[in-house]
Amino acid sequence: MEPIQQNPDLSAYLAADDVIDHDHPVVRETAARLAKEAEDSYAYARLAFEYVRDAIPHSQDAGDPRVTWRASDVLAQGTGICHAKAHALAALLRAEDIPAALCYQRLLHDGGEGHVVHGLVAVRFNGAWHRQDPRGNKPGVDARFSLDGERLAWIPDPRHGEMDYPVLYAAPHPAVLDALKAAPDRAYLWRTLPAAL
Repeated sequence: MEPIQQNPDLSAYLAADDVIDHDHPVVRETAARLAKEAEDSYAYARLAFEYVRDAIPHSQDAGDPRVTWRASDVLAQGTGICHAKAHALAALLRAEDIPAALCYQRLLHDGGEGHVVHGLVAVRFNGAWHRQDPRGNKPGVDARFSLDGERLAWIPDPRHGEMDYPVLYAAPHPAVLDALKAAPDRAYLWRTLPAAL
C-alpha cells in the first residue's frame, strides 16, 4: 500500500458532524453500554467493532431494502451497507475519545460487473493507524478486530484493478455520501455506488 495520507491535526478524527454524529443520544447510549463492559480503551474498541460487525446486519446480506448513512440511524435501525456501518463504528470510537478515520478499498463489484468502493475504519492506538472492516462476516469473509496485522474482509488484488486507497478521511468521501443520500433503496444504491474515488 502507498504511504498513508492523513490530516496532521488528530482532532479532526475525533470530530462530530452530520454523519458521524457521536453527540447523538443513540450513539452516546450505545457507547456507554459497551464501555461498561470494557476494562480499557483497547477492549472498548474491540467491543464496538464486534457490535457493529455482528449486531447490525449488512443490508445486502440480510436483504434489507433500507438505506442508512448517518451513524445514529445505523444504530437505531440496525442496518446498513459497509459505508454506513463504518460511519457507526467511527462514531462509537470517537464517542469514547478514540481517533477514528474512514478509509476505502476499490474491489470487484459483487454483481460481477466493474468495481465498487468499499468502506473501512482505521483506529489509532500507540501512535499508529490500524484498519478494521466492520461490514459483517458471511461464508468466505472472516474479518476480525486486530491491532497486530490486518484481518480485513478482503485483500485487494491489483491484477483485477483492485486497490487500497491510502487516504485516512476525517469525514466520508463526498462521492460515497452523495450515493448513499440519493438512494431510495438498497437495490438502487447497489447500482449507483462509486466505482472509484
